[in-house]
Amino acid sequence: MKKITLLLSLFLLVSSCGVKQTQNLLSSGNYDQAIDNAVSNLRTNKDKKGKQDYVYLLEEAFAKAKERDLNSINLLAKDANPAQLEKMYNTYLQLNSRQEKIKPLLPLKLLKEGRNAIFPFDNYNDQIIDSKNALSAYLYANAKKLMGTSDKMNYRKAYDDMEYLNQITPNYKNVLQLMDEAKFKGSDYVSVYTKNETNMIIPVRLQNDLLDFSTYGLNDKWTVYHSNKQKGIDYDYGMVINFRHIYISPEQIKEREFVKDRIIKDGVKKLIDANGKEVLDEKGKVVMVDNMRNATVRIYEFRQFKSCQITAKVDYINFKSNQLLQSFPIASEFIFENIYATYKGDRRASDDNYYSYFDKRAVAFPSNEQMVYDTGEDLKAKIKDVISRNRFRN
Repeated sequence: MKKITLLLSLFLLVSSCGVKQTQNLLSSGNYDQAIDNAVSNLRTNKDKKGKQDYVYLLEEAFAKAKERDLNSINLLAKDANPAQLEKMYNTYLQLNSRQEKIKPLLPLKLLKEGRNAIFPFDNYNDQIIDSKNALSAYLYANAKKLMGTSDKMNYRKAYDDMEYLNQITPNYKNVLQLMDEAKFKGSDYVSVYTKNETNMIIPVRLQNDLLDFSTYGLNDKWTVYHSNKQKGIDYDYGMVINFRHIYISPEQIKEREFVKDRIIKDGVKKLIDANGKEVLDEKGKVVMVDNMRNATVRIYEFRQFKSCQITAKVDYINFKSNQLLQSFPIASEFIFENIYATYKGDRRASDDNYYSYFDKRAVAFPSNEQMVYDTGEDLKAKIKDVISRNRFRN
């Protein structure tokens, strides 16, 4: 009984908090949030006595929200400002959506008054269609007006307007064609190329890899990177990947010899007591223990090593003014290393994690070209970081 009473008290406390929160939302003018709270609580057991407060609150919140929206629409209609058409359209959508949210719950009974809660619904279909048509016409006309200029930012605004227009009225007139035009004229075009100031030949596949921006994962809506200039495009910016220095170390093989001692388990043996007699267990069997002994191994270790360092810089150039905008130094390194070993003696004396070296052998050193290419993988990651942190004009 105590548990039931406690759970009931807890339920009543939670319910009262929910009602109070909804009341506060209603009194502060957050009508739609109050409606959401009430609807959420009335989805189950809506006719229970404990849910009556939510029915009253929902009835009041709906009436006040509807009144406010209709007053707002009347004001917008009198203002007759085409820039407010989107707000009017969205307000009609909101009026309709609010009704659809409540409809599945009806009827909602008010037990004390012996009646159903009143929700005066209206059909807003004509108003939604009329306001959407007016908004679509305005967005189209305004976008065409913006595209009558040579300002890239205006083309971007026009694109955004037409993108929204295509969402509310798909395939409106020639909007898709105009969107392509606005995207083309609103974009910044960047010519990307490499420059070699070193005394070494840069592998062609490395240059191609660095210039393949499709692999960079840089989703920039208004910046287009081209590694090969295309006809009909007036490039705004240049991005130069300038190789400054390349250092490749000589091929090295370092040798070392060392001895390891270790106590290891080498099978089992009979347990002998201080008197030299075999120790028996309670069943009369001889007790067997680990046979531990010293093991020694002489290890001959070989370490193949070769490294490559590349220093470069990324230059941002404004082609319109022919000025250097920014310069970002970057450096990358790649290390080739192969360790292998042979031994004399008992290999179990070596560390367990050393065993893998005994199974390896010498391998061919990578060529200088391969070293430069492998260093380029890290270089590409750093170039991507530079671009991500330092965008061209957005």
